[in-house]
Amino acid sequence: MSDDTGHARPTPYAAPAADPRTTVAMITRNRRESVLCVLDRLADLPERPPVIVVDNASQDGTAAAARAHRAGARVLAPGRNTGALGRNLAVRHAVTPYVAFSDDDSWWTPGALRAAADLLDAHPRLGLLAARTVVGPERSEDPLNAALAGSPLPPAADLPGRPVLGFLGCACVVRRTAFLDAGGYHGVLFFGAEETLLAYDLAARGWGLSYVPTVIARHDPDSGARPGRSALLRRNALLTDWLRRPLRLALRRTVRLAVRAAAGDPDSVSALHGVLARLPKALRRRRALPLAVEKAARCLDEHRDRTGGRTR
Repeated sequence: MSDDTGHARPTPYAAPAADPRTTVAMITRNRRESVLCVLDRLADLPERPPVIVVDNASQDGTAAAARAHRAGARVLAPGRNTGALGRNLAVRHAVTPYVAFSDDDSWWTPGALRAAADLLDAHPRLGLLAARTVVGPERSEDPLNAALAGSPLPPAADLPGRPVLGFLGCACVVRRTAFLDAGGYHGVLFFGAEETLLAYDLAARGWGLSYVPTVIARHDPDSGARPGRSALLRRNALLTDWLRRPLRLALRRTVRLAVRAAAGDPDSVSALHGVLARLPKALRRRRALPLAVEKAARCLDEHRDRTGGRTR
């Protein structure tokens, strides 16, 4: 098209349309400034996703600041620290078919949510899409990326990417109906290494999980020390075994932890105490995996033992 002088008119720039398919859900506790930075990133996404923030009883004004932010987030304040179960609350309140999780130090790259929703639309059995995570301003690869990309599970014709039984909690997109069908995150674990149990439960209900490295999340974690983190991860990994894996395997791993605790390792002592305190509840809620899912979990165990890596 030309103007009255015969010169071609510049084509007007059309911003990408908003994409209403995916809600971003974030849990936080006492991280006001970090939350506001993440909300800035989410508000600038071309998809302009609805955002739900679950404030786990912050004392630093996080909830009020998030409500006032231009992202227009819906803020849920349960009045107590719900841990990872805050994500369950967010999913129940979401009205979109898909929910992407962010932490208060992670966000999604432009176009990632649209790409994830397209894949979920195209693959009805896909219950969870695990994204590639890049870390910090230098955008280094999270070590889990290589582990997920190297998953030994066989490809599935009805799923994109690489089939997996794990993911990073702040870098995944779920089908809302699948998440609710699987029961969401488990109350026995509360927080820390909670992803594997949800992966098991999704697979047990017939949902697929895939690692798709073209969908990218950013993560900028605090570099400070996290006392007690190692013990928490060990505790929840072992509780996951008691909740879903064969009893013989769970017992063998518990004995191994007890031996390390008896040798005086403080993280092992703390982890063992945590396991024993929660074990009665875990056993009451125990539900063994279907044979096919247990076979996949065992395949991942054996692969990790062979490679010395972190494979899920």
